[in-house]
Amino acid sequence: MRNEHREYAVNAVLALGLLAVPLWALWANEPFTITLCTRIAVLALAGVGLNIALGLGGMVSFGHAAFFGLGGYVAGILAQHASSGAPILGLPGSNQMLVIWPVAMLVAGTVAAAIGALSLRTTGIFFIMITLAFAQMVYYFAVSWPAYGGEDGLPIYVRNRFPGLNTMRPWDLFVVSWGLLMAGIGVFALIRGSRFGAALMAIRQNPDRAASVGISPFGVQLAAFALSGAITGLAGALMADLSRFTSPSMLAWPMSGELIVIIILGGVGRVFGPVAGAAILVGFEVTFGGMTEHWKLWLGLVLLGVVLFARGGLLGLIAGRERLG
Repeated sequence: MRNEHREYAVNAVLALGLLAVPLWALWANEPFTITLCTRIAVLALAGVGLNIALGLGGMVSFGHAAFFGLGGYVAGILAQHASSGAPILGLPGSNQMLVIWPVAMLVAGTVAAAIGALSLRTTGIFFIMITLAFAQMVYYFAVSWPAYGGEDGLPIYVRNRFPGLNTMRPWDLFVVSWGLLMAGIGVFALIRGSRFGAALMAIRQNPDRAASVGISPFGVQLAAFALSGAITGLAGALMADLSRFTSPSMLAWPMSGELIVIIILGGVGRVFGPVAGAAILVGFEVTFGGMTEHWKLWLGLVLLGVVLFARGGLLGLIAGRERLG
């Protein structure tokens, strides 16, 4: 089987497997398993967002926790104002997901554009540290914001609503999360196969050569970084509803690290890499987390093995080559 066909088959298995497991859990009355699969889908969606910046653009961002957490705070703040009836910036709050999602993407994407406009003037380790610094600024702002819980976080007592579904039921929330994940993966695949994606990958490989043929490295990278932040913010809004809680921990630098780990484990730049990476991360957390509080040690050993011996991640190991396209 050709490598491309092998990866397409693995992608289909991942997509259908992520749907089949909660279907079985629904039949077996195992709501905890459905919730785990929802968590995988949400983290994978955040990974898809980061994969646009990191996988296609080569922008190693340690600040994507800021966009993830901002999406969560948008969901929590709008839900709180909908419950209390108090306006926010002169506008009413909302407990409707179809309203919350665009706002979360707009806020996260706008902040990502602002951070990117400054960070993209640097490269390498300087870019990494500037994105980390901005993320920590957002984190400490949330911690010192008592109106919305400060360091204690902001609870969401009743999940926000989606038309025709009861999001308090684990299966219904999973369906929403899985659908958004598939849509996000579709957007990523379209970008990778588009002229914009080709320009972004050309800049990643050699920005000077790309500029010499008329491509604006700064403009293309900034657009990709803003879109990356918007998708990650959407995932953050979903995670807030899944947890029914928004916390500054969503904004903290370890969250950025988890997203990067997800990308590396699954395969940098691969369409379904975030799904595989999120499944591995959550699987280790559940399997070894109940045995020892040092479960991340074992995850670290696996990550080390991937970096040394399978640089294309799990999907690269299966497909037999480091990157498609």
